[in-house]
Amino acid sequence: MQLILDQAGQKAMNADVKIVSAFQKTKTSKVKGKESSETVVSVDHWNDKSLKEEFAQLRAGKTFKANKDEVLTFTGTMGETVKVVGLGDRAKLKAEDLRKSIARIYKAVKAEKHASVSIDFASFDVLRDSAHAAGLIAEAVGMSNYAYDKYLSKKAPDTLKELLLSGFEKKKEVAIKKAMENSQHVTGSINVARDFINEVPNVLRSTEYAKLIEADVKKNLKGVKVKILNRAQLKAEGMDMFLSVNDGSAFEARLVHLTYEPTKKTAKTKHIALVGKGLVFDTGGYSLKPGQGMMGMKHDMAGSATVYAAFRAAVLLGAPVKISCLLGITDNAVNSLATMPDAIVKARNGKTVEILNTDAEGRLVLGDVLDYACDLKPDGIIDAATLTGACLVALGNQVTAILGNDQKWIDTVLGSAKACDEYMWQLPIIPEWSADMKSKIADLKNIGTPMRAGTATAAAFLQEFIKNDIPWAHLDIAGTADGQTHLPYCPPMGGSGLTVRSLVHLLMHTK
Repeated sequence: MQLILDQAGQKAMNADVKIVSAFQKTKTSKVKGKESSETVVSVDHWNDKSLKEEFAQLRAGKTFKANKDEVLTFTGTMGETVKVVGLGDRAKLKAEDLRKSIARIYKAVKAEKHASVSIDFASFDVLRDSAHAAGLIAEAVGMSNYAYDKYLSKKAPDTLKELLLSGFEKKKEVAIKKAMENSQHVTGSINVARDFINEVPNVLRSTEYAKLIEADVKKNLKGVKVKILNRAQLKAEGMDMFLSVNDGSAFEARLVHLTYEPTKKTAKTKHIALVGKGLVFDTGGYSLKPGQGMMGMKHDMAGSATVYAAFRAAVLLGAPVKISCLLGITDNAVNSLATMPDAIVKARNGKTVEILNTDAEGRLVLGDVLDYACDLKPDGIIDAATLTGACLVALGNQVTAILGNDQKWIDTVLGSAKACDEYMWQLPIIPEWSADMKSKIADLKNIGTPMRAGTATAAAFLQEFIKNDIPWAHLDIAGTADGQTHLPYCPPMGGSGLTVRSLVHLLMHTK
């Protein structure tokens, strides 16, 4: 499917479907000195005058209220299908409302198997910024136009060949085109992340995952340096904590280290490190998960896919910052060599860790990779991980938890999330939780008190591996990485791609 600019609306004349919007507005009047008001439907913003006349003659139009996502469908005089999408009160309309409305109507027309669809841009240019509105439309379409059908022997044919964005001022075309291209870089990267998250574990082994990322970088990201550390190199780095998770695997661990530098780098150019948990499958190790709990554990590498997608999009957009992207990749399996509960290992930073639960493995991988990241001396670090089931208890599957060591840095990340309409909520790391992660026979233990602040104690553990006072933010995406049924631009099952847009926004706006 192609998203095509149709500035004058010439191609729209032959489209199978025309999509326009309608608003609610309050009309006031005075009768015998008394003021009264009523809510009426407004279509004054339509480009097509003949279409307005057709709408005015519709009987169904008399009962149409233009409530949010209310859709009125009728047949135009040229035989085309016209869909009028209600957007509610224009004064209350926000970017996320537009994103959701476009996603819903796009999915609806695609399901009806039309070949050509036109969106009347003037109808949806409602944010006093045409480029922003166009970018949102492209974003909604790009995220909605996704299906993971790789293993279906019979794939549903995609009959929708073109989606036209029609009827806008010629002088705004350059800005609109640029905004749409930028959104497509982001949504394309989101869909790459979704593909990785949805890939099956008998294919996406740790070694294969690293190869796929390297291949994507070489194909699409010019100037990015790729360094992939194998098990022997990880051992030489002193990453025994990371390798303790890999001990039970038939496949070697990998640390993927990607580096991007902007073309106009100066001494003042900021450096951001992104760190991702890449557990391609998590059995729990000897602390074995129950069968029901093991299903879906192919998604346990979503943190790595998320930060890679953000890195990928930022490179394509020409981010003004240096970015290091570090992905700790392994599975957590069971064999005769697998790490057993009560084992003690030494981390890269020299601290010893008592492993009381082998299912608390993500923090062991991340701890060593975070220490490695600190040695790169970035101005800020963000890690993303499907780290704790406790996060779902605290925040459900709609909100990402954020914790860290620097309030200004956390506020910066939260600001980017707000700008992108993605939910994040800060949880604290208090001294008592750091104390809870101390072991009696080692420096640290890998789990805190059972059923007590699991998301925060995990972050308190990770904080032990941040050095040099580097600002750090930890994102627990256990709830938001998949299964976002409440968002029309996300698949109801599988990888969501959430958090990518927030990270891209931060990378593009860091100065």
